Amino acid sequence: MEPSQIEELIAAHINCDYVKVESNDNRHYQAVIVSKEFEGKIKISRHRLVYSALGDSMQNAIHAFSFQAYTPEEYNKIA
Repeated sequence: MEPSQIEELIAAHINCDYVKVESNDNRHYQAVIVSKEFEGKIKISRHRLVYSALGDSMQNAIHAFSFQAYTPEEYNKIA
């Protein structure tokens, strides 16, 4: 699966200010996701939201997926 396809899956389910997925082998992925939908949510809730957006891809096309999920305010502090 191409990183752009994963970006599209995430953006289709989460209103993102920014989403960037990278991969060297199209099986192991790293991502940064910024969304207002993460506001007020603890880390595990943010992860559930992202994994829900990826759906069956997590069992089939994606071998490993690591990501950082930020609110816009959190992201602005590190960017």
